Amino acid sequence: MTSSEETPSFRLAYVPGVTPTKWVRTWNERLPDVPLTLIGVSAAEASDVLRGGGADAGLVRLPIDRTGLSAIPLYTETTVVVIPKDHVVAAVEEVCAEDLADDIVLHPLDDTLEWEHRPGRPAIERPATTADAIELVAAGVGLLVVPQSLARLHHRKDLTYRPVSDAPESRVALSWLEDETTDLVEDFIGIVRGRTVNSSRGRPKVPAQPKGKRPDTGGARRKPAAGKAAGKSARGGSGGRRGKPRRRS
Repeated sequence: MTSSEETPSFRLAYVPGVTPTKWVRTWNERLPDVPLTLIGVSAAEASDVLRGGGADAGLVRLPIDRTGLSAIPLYTETTVVVIPKDHVVAAVEEVCAEDLADDIVLHPLDDTLEWEHRPGRPAIERPATTADAIELVAAGVGLLVVPQSLARLHHRKDLTYRPVSDAPESRVALSWLEDETTDLVEDFIGIVRGRTVNSSRGRPKVPAQPKGKRPDTGGARRKPAAGKAAGKSARGGSGGRRGKPRRRS
């Protein structure tokens, strides 16, 4: 490597609630010489970070502004309502949006769920963040409907959550700049899609070593050395009996 060449690296942005641990572990196993740096970003700023070159790829929540970006949906999350443990909803396993009609349902500014008709009664003010809304739920001000991973991220002992059967769901996707689909981006796509290192679309970093094999013999039996051949000839061949020399008359 010359001094002008840069050491390759990969920067992965991720939004709150998304856990990239298993993919990072696989990356480190397959590409140990390419460090992967994690960059935490809010859901709202994720697309701008990617377009601005702040990360090579990102784990984002859909929908996002797709201008100039490619995106591969990875999975869909269950939506839950976060409630105090002594709330009446805690007595059931699942609710629907109509069950929340009499409650104040908080709508933080960083909410990523797309509602046609938001459940419950609106609060006087919108909390700035999901974390702020969680604090208000704990204070008994209202309830909060979020993707399940965010409920787990902001877990508190005095709160619990229940699935909301008819709520919109949150989709998590891998996104990157369309014009920057580099080899390393392809490597990470292969990892999140579960491709093996030997997949036809994979890009193994270390060329496969040829299996051990016996030295080439030219496709035929090895011929005896000249000295051995001469010895055999003098003995009358390797397979016949040795005869006595004939006496000349």
